[in-house]
Amino acid sequence: QVQLVESGGGLVQAGGSLRLSCAASGRTFSSYDMGWFRQVPGKEREFVAAITWYASNTYYLDSVKGRFTISRDNDKNTVYLQMNNLRPEDTAVYYCAARSGTTIRYTPDEYPYWGQGTQVTVSS
Repeated sequence: QVQLVESGGGLVQAGGSLRLSCAASGRTFSSYDMGWFRQVPGKEREFVAAITWYASNTYYLDSVKGRFTISRDNDKNTVYLQMNNLRPEDTAVYYCAARSGTTIRYTPDEYPYWGQGTQVTVSS
């Protein structure tokens, strides 16, 4: 069982930066793949980025490549999402998620553990 708590959201102007953090409980954090998803009202939850437990391989939504960076610190049981050059279309509630497995997954229903979400608002 993993419990996740996100932080770091807020209001920022277009072109600005934010760093989201996701703190995980449990001793097996290092064995979980971690993902960030986002959701706006009326739309489905969308994959943003993921990082594997093994070798910390990373994967990104095309529209955030080169602007967002996912990383993890297994000693601190924390995964991060550094978001640079933010755009108004990045506005959403951002969720951290965890799953165990051997193959990266991009759909929300593949992740059994979720945080409560943190709001990111980018003004134009």
